[in-house]
This record gives sequence, C-alpha cells and structure tokens, in this order.
Amino acid sequence: MDKCKHCDIHEHEHGHKHEEEEEDLKLEVIQLVASLIIFALAFLKIVPEKFTLGLYIVSYVLTGHEVLLKSIKNIFRGEIFDENFLMSIATIGAFAINEPAEAVAVMIFYNIGEIFEDYAVGKSKKSIIQLMNIKPKIANLKQCKEIKTVEPEKLKVGDIIVVKVGEKIPVDGIIVNGETTINTSALTGESVPKKVKVNDEVLAGCINETELIEIKVTKEFKDTAINEIIELVKNSNKSKSRTELFITRFAKIYTPIVVALALMLAFIPPIFVGFQNLGEWVKRALVFLVTSCPCAIVLSVPLGYFAGIGKAGKEGVLIKGSNYLDILTKAKAMVLDKTGTITKGNFEVSKIILAGEIKEEELLEIAVVAESMSNHPVAKSVISKVNKNFNQEEIEEYQEIAGMGIKAKYHGDEIVTGNAKLLEKEGIKYYPCNEIGAIIYVAKNKEYLGAIVVSDTIKPDSKEAIAGFRKNGINKIYMLTGDNKEIAENIAKQVGINEIYCNLLPGEKVKELQKIKNEQNVVIAIGDGINDSPILAEADIGVSIGLNGQDLAIETSDIVIMDGKLSSFNKAIKVSKTTKRIVMQNIYFALGIKVIVLILGAFGVSTMWEAVFADVGVTFITVLNSLRIFKK
Repeated sequence: MDKCKHCDIHEHEHGHKHEEEEEDLKLEVIQLVASLIIFALAFLKIVPEKFTLGLYIVSYVLTGHEVLLKSIKNIFRGEIFDENFLMSIATIGAFAINEPAEAVAVMIFYNIGEIFEDYAVGKSKKSIIQLMNIKPKIANLKQCKEIKTVEPEKLKVGDIIVVKVGEKIPVDGIIVNGETTINTSALTGESVPKKVKVNDEVLAGCINETELIEIKVTKEFKDTAINEIIELVKNSNKSKSRTELFITRFAKIYTPIVVALALMLAFIPPIFVGFQNLGEWVKRALVFLVTSCPCAIVLSVPLGYFAGIGKAGKEGVLIKGSNYLDILTKAKAMVLDKTGTITKGNFEVSKIILAGEIKEEELLEIAVVAESMSNHPVAKSVISKVNKNFNQEEIEEYQEIAGMGIKAKYHGDEIVTGNAKLLEKEGIKYYPCNEIGAIIYVAKNKEYLGAIVVSDTIKPDSKEAIAGFRKNGINKIYMLTGDNKEIAENIAKQVGINEIYCNLLPGEKVKELQKIKNEQNVVIAIGDGINDSPILAEADIGVSIGLNGQDLAIETSDIVIMDGKLSSFNKAIKVSKTTKRIVMQNIYFALGIKVIVLILGAFGVSTMWEAVFADVGVTFITVLNSLRIFKK
C-alpha cells in the first residue's frame, strides 16, 4: 500500500472515529433527558404512588448504569475505591433506606458534569482531521518536456518540479530556475513575503506568489517541514495527559474511610450491646452512607468550574475544559508567538523619510502610481494610505522586476519604487535607510525623493497585556518567532519581553519550548497560526488568538481568545483564581458539614432529616456559592 492511500485510510479512520464519538455523546444526552423526565414524573408525584419506585429505578438505571458497570469492572481489576464505587454505594444505600430520589438525583448531577467534560475533550480531537487540509495536494513533475501532475508523496530526491503562481510548494527543495516571492506564513507565521532566487532553499507548504519557478527536490514529502508539523501535533496530543480529576483523588481517600466506618457502625456496636438491635445499627450505618453521599462536591466542583468557563467566555476567552482553569492558577511561565499574537500580522506604513523639498502626501501619491498594479502585501499597505483616485490606464509603461521592485512611466515621468538593489541598478543616488521593516525607496526621473517604511505593527494592548501577565504571577515570559533577530528584538523591547528566540521553524520552536518546560513547572503557550499548532499542543496550556487565528491553531489549543485581544487572557487568569478559591470553599464547607452530621449520626443524634440537609441542603448552598463566580 503506498503512502497516499495509507493517509486517505488514516483520515477516514479519524473521521469515522470522531463520528462515533459524536453519536455516543448524543446518546448520553438523550438518556439524560429521558432520565430527567421520568425523575420529574416520580418526584412531583404526577403518577400514582404505586408507580413511583419503579419510575425512580428506571430513571436511575438510565443515567447510572455506566457508573455501576464501571464500578463492577474496576472491582475486578482491583481498582475499588474510585468515584464510580463511591457513587454506586452511596446511591444504593439511599435506595436501601427508602430515599430513591436522593439516589437518582446524585446520578443525574454526576452525569451532567461528565457530559460537559466529554464534549470539551471531543472538540479538541478535530485538530488532526483539519491538519490534513494544509497538506499540498498536487505536484507538477517535469519529465523531459512534459509536465505530469502527481501526488507530493510520490516525488523522489532529485526530481524537478514546476510550481505555478498561487500554488503551494509540495516538497522541500532548491530553486533551479526563476525568481519569485513566496508566502512562508504556514511555516514561520511571518506575514512578510520572502523573495527567493536560483540556489535558494524553499520549504513545502509555502505559497508561490509572483512568478513560475522550477525546483529540485531535496527531501521526500515524509521528511518535509510541513509533514513535521503534522507529526509534532499528533505526538504532542498523545503525550499530553489530562489533569487527574479532583473527585477521583478525593474518592481514593474518602470512599474507603466512609465505607469502613459504615460497616463498623453497623456490626461492631451490636457485639457489645446485643444483636437484638442490629436493625437500628444498620439503619444508622445507612444514614451514615446517605450523609456521606458526595452530591454537594460532585455537583458544586464541576459547576464551579463551568461557571468559571462561562465567566471567562463573557470576557472573550473560550476555555475547553475545567482542568485548564485549575492549571492556569499554577502557571508561572509563558511562551508567546510574535506575528498575529503580539503584532497585528498585517502591514502598515510606519514611517516616511523625505529627501528634499517634497511633502509626505506627494511622496505617497508618486509611490502609489507604481505600486497600484501590484498585488504584493507591501504595495497594498502603501495604496491604503492614499485616498486619491487616478486612472491606471494613464500608466504608459509598467515593469515589475522580481526581487527588486517596480518601474513605471506616468504622464511622461519615470517612477521607480523598490529596494536598494533596484536604485543601484538604475544608477540612482540615495540615502540608505536603517529603519526596521520593509523599505520602499522612491525616485522620479532618476532623482531620489525618499523612503517609505512598511512594518508589522504591535497590537494596541500587547504592552498592557504583558505587564498584566507579570502582575498575575507569570514571572517568565519568552518570545519564540520565525522572524529575524533585529525585528524580534525591536518588537520585544517595545512590549517589555526580555527573553527572545528567533529564526525558528516549528520543530525548533517545540525544542525550545521543551527546554523551557524542563526549567519551569507549568508553561502557557500563545499563538495564532498553523505553524504555532505544535507548541500549542506541547505546552501545558495552549492558547490561540481566535479572531484571526487559523482553524488548526484554534482546535489544537486548550484556550481560545475569541475577541483577539491578548489582554483578555489576563481576565481568564483572574477568573481561574477566583474559580479555584470558590471551589475550595465549597469542598471545605461540604466536608465540614458532613463530618459533623456523620459523627452525630453515628451516635444516633442526627436523623434522615439531618442527613438530607447534609446532602441536599449543602448542595444547594454550594451551588449558590459557585454562581458567585459570575459576579466577580
């Protein structure tokens, strides 16, 4: 079986598995709704009383059968004291002392939390399927004088391929004929198009923008940078384990203690006072079990986290799972992408440098005459600065010189716009510009008029956001970028970042992130492009900029900043800390009340009324406390 067919099968299997998971989730929701309806019929006494117990049992089985089955399976595996066993024994105990409503309610609340968690996890699994869409689909293989369309996987080292304007480069290689401008954003995240010529190396996934080129293949597709991104995301997703649920850790200690105490309460006292009162002691033990029912914790803990997720959503941040809220409170280090994260990711005229007696508006208008027929992003940024309209048909001559710039003739004047090489070629004396960014020199009739600096601009809130991160306890902030050192240092200095790693490809970014993770306990990574997906998957928490972010980055990440504002993430950090504090309040309060009632129940002081309060009453109070998160 060749590689291509294998990939097709692999994609089909992923899609099929995802469809099965969605169907399972739908079935769980249907069962939960059916259980709620049947529970309501019994609880509200809509049906005759003789049917009430039967309805409770049906409702219980619908919503609780998986918990019971898991509990039984885990017992045979030797994993007895988990949350499934805790839920099972508490609810069966409630049935035994004629409190079936308690049993069903506990299972219903528990399943609501589980469904929300399953949904969040399922959404992130789409990343691998969407990842396949960034792969180059075809390659134009040159054989003698013929061009044959083949799949990129079939290309061999040494083959010559033709890449037309607008096509993705299918594999890594070296240009053997032609000059062009390529868009490298899929790999480096850098929005500045790169000019390439004969003997320059080009990477798979980059888009050819201006001229037809011929490339000699230096790597097979499986060894290319774009395929490396795919593999990095796959491996990172596999190695990233979910934080162990609090309730599981809690149950491992709480459950055996409660069960042991209940058994001791039922059978040890009768040894000393006589077995004629065995029924009384068994009843006390069952009251003890009902009191110990973890409904308050099982409901308030996930509800607290879901409230936190809802609050963060109102602040413009989507958090995909409650465990990420918990991890956020522990983070002390952050890794930031540059383009599209700290900067806007698009070009703007940042500075105009004049030479001689000419105004800025005049210089821009002259430049626009030449740049108006170009589709280059730098040209578009210059055009956007001029509101004046003119007739392109009046341009008498037009020549776009690859890798240099443009020559045009307009109303008899010869206009030249481009880089220093073009002015030197035309014999025009100019003053070198040392500003950071893309430099467009402008000349008319061999006379140098000035320069226009075009650069990627910093987002208005980036500096404020980074200062806020430090106030929120993120002590170490790093910038990882595919851009060059000069531009990276300039941006970092403006926003207040001291640690910079530049000229990085996706694989190199992951390696740097792994080094940082070895030094720091919990690391957050924030990015917006396809090239950022591997570090978002590898980090303890991956955060994507969702407003203009790539679909893959959004699906791979754990948190999405939906409003596109980096500063909004500070609100998410604050929400996580508030959520954690309120959740812990609920846990301590619920356990405190339960311990008191458990002790009173053991001595026969508390009755089922106190037991119900220790469960339902405490649950109600902790739920109200959880909802305070929305008010913070």
